[in-house]
Amino acid sequence: MRVFVTGAAGFVGSAVVQELLGAGHTVLGLARSDANVETLQKLRAEVLRGSLEDLDSLRQGAATTDGTIHCAFIHDFANFAESGRIDKLAIEAMGEVLAGSNKPFIVTSGVAGLTPGRAATEDDVAPAGDLPRVSEQTGLSFAPRGVRAMAVRLPQVHGAPGKCGLLSYLAESARRNGVAAYVGDGTNRWAGAHVLDVAPVYRLALEKGKAGARYHAVSEEGVPMIEMMRAVGKQLRLPVKSISSDDAAGQFGPMARFAASDLQGSSTKTQAELGWKPTHIGLIEDINQPGYFA
Repeated sequence: MRVFVTGAAGFVGSAVVQELLGAGHTVLGLARSDANVETLQKLRAEVLRGSLEDLDSLRQGAATTDGTIHCAFIHDFANFAESGRIDKLAIEAMGEVLAGSNKPFIVTSGVAGLTPGRAATEDDVAPAGDLPRVSEQTGLSFAPRGVRAMAVRLPQVHGAPGKCGLLSYLAESARRNGVAAYVGDGTNRWAGAHVLDVAPVYRLALEKGKAGARYHAVSEEGVPMIEMMRAVGKQLRLPVKSISSDDAAGQFGPMARFAASDLQGSSTKTQAELGWKPTHIGLIEDINQPGYFA
C-alpha cells in the first residue's frame, strides 16, 4: 500500500514511516521544510512539499495514495484555538477527496480530557466543543461518507531524549522556574507509551482497522504525576514540590489546564481487535535514563 503521512518527519510520524516501510508499504511524506525533506529522504520515503495550511498539497497527497495517516499538528498551546482551526481544515480537505473511496484515513487524537477520574476506553466518545482540537470528531465524520476513517488516540509518548508528550512542556516549565512542581498531592495520572509501541498501532489500523473505530496506543494506563515530576527534578537537578491550583498558571502557563488533570487510558479493546501488544520500556524507566531531559 502507498500511504500518505502528514507529520512524517516528526517524532511520532517518523516512527510510523519506519514501521510502514518495514512492513513493505511505501510512504509519501509531507515535508514543510528542507530539513523535513532531508529526514524523509534518509528514511527512504517519497516526499511531497507542503504544509497543513497548504490544503492543495494535502488534497494531492490523499488523492494519489491508497491510504492517509494524519500525524501532524501545530503544538502551539499559547494559540491552541488557531492550531485546532488549522487542523480541522486540513482534515476536512483530505476527507473531502477521500469521500466514497473506502480508503483508510487515520487521524491522531488523544486520551486527554475524555474521562476525568478513570481510564478512558475506546468506546468513550470525545466531547464536542470541550477542546479546540477536534481531530477525532472531524475525521470520524467521514466514516458515513464512504471513508474507512479511524482515530488513533495517543497518551504521553516517550522514547527519545526530551520527548514525552505534554510532560515535555512541564519539564520546560520546571527548567524555567527552577522547580519541578506538581499540583496538590500529585496523584493524578497520565497514560503513557513508547513511540516504538505507538507506531505499530497506526500500521495495524491501516491494514485492518474498522471505519469509525477509535484505537488507543496506550501501554500504561496511568503514571502518577508525582513520579513523573520526581524524575524530571532528578534529571534537571531541581527541587520537587507541591503547589496549589491557584499557582498552577504561574508555573505551567498554557499547560496549567492539563497539569492537575487525569489523562488516563486503557487499550484492552485495541489490543484485542488489532492483535497489538506493547513490549517496550515504561515511561518512568525511560525518562529516568541519564540525560533524557538535559
